[in-house]
Amino acid sequence: MSRVAVTEEYGESSPAQEGPVVLSGVRKRFGAVAGVVVLALTASGCGGLGSDLGGEGEKIAIGIKFDQPGLGQRTADGYTGFDVDVATYVAKKLGYSADDIVWTEAPSAQRENLIKSGDVKFVVATYSINEKRLKEVDFAGPYFLTHQDLLVRGDEVSITKVEDLNSRKLCSVTGSTSAQNVKEKLAPKAGLQQLGGYSECLKGLEEKKVDALTTDAAILAGYASQQQHWGKFKLVGLSLSDENYGIGLKKGDTELKGKINKALGEMVADGTWRKLVRKHFSLSSYQSEPPPAIPS
Repeated sequence: MSRVAVTEEYGESSPAQEGPVVLSGVRKRFGAVAGVVVLALTASGCGGLGSDLGGEGEKIAIGIKFDQPGLGQRTADGYTGFDVDVATYVAKKLGYSADDIVWTEAPSAQRENLIKSGDVKFVVATYSINEKRLKEVDFAGPYFLTHQDLLVRGDEVSITKVEDLNSRKLCSVTGSTSAQNVKEKLAPKAGLQQLGGYSECLKGLEEKKVDALTTDAAILAGYASQQQHWGKFKLVGLSLSDENYGIGLKKGDTELKGKINKALGEMVADGTWRKLVRKHFSLSSYQSEPPPAIPS
């Protein structure tokens, strides 16, 4: 499991060594006793990092996306994005310093499993709240509202509405609600391809292997606004659904849910929410919605 410990309060981070590597020096110093410790830690997996809450110096594992510019992206310098900063803010309110955070990759199809297994304490990864997911996990928030849209090549003129996708090739990510929304309700004759990540879909779009990429407008705007992609892609400008991003956590953990909702409310009230929106979306044409009402 990839892990990165945050080194700045809002977003930048640097790679952290895996547990067994950190313990190698201890093994040499304490011999057989340390070997038992290493075996115990290995047997416990990553769940221990997800189970800590509130103690000074303890670690907390948080699930984010690794490949979504503007929201959750791994770079040469660490991690950055709106979701990364929201997660860092919430963790601080829960009693964790930035150095206590251990980032875990949370692909769309693995988010529920990561939460239920205890590998992460919570997930902040463009995680839309819906009835299907609420059967498996709980959500704090929502903390962000966006809408499903389409991304096409910059010279595309024949796709202006969702029905134009019929008999065209559409790409989205495995586990995403966006693909099923189009296939089942909006353009049933679209040729749907579901890949492991949005970066793969973007490559297919650039190479003309697919005609459009669908997901939330905020995610699409992040890709379109990258310097290497300027002019190559454009958003069609549709609002095919309302996507309320929430923070996913273990079902029944009402105490943690209440604490996270309180932190999100403070983030909006103290102006941090708007500051982060400007920081991560001001370079694109994307216009975000006002902050949604946070449950008390």
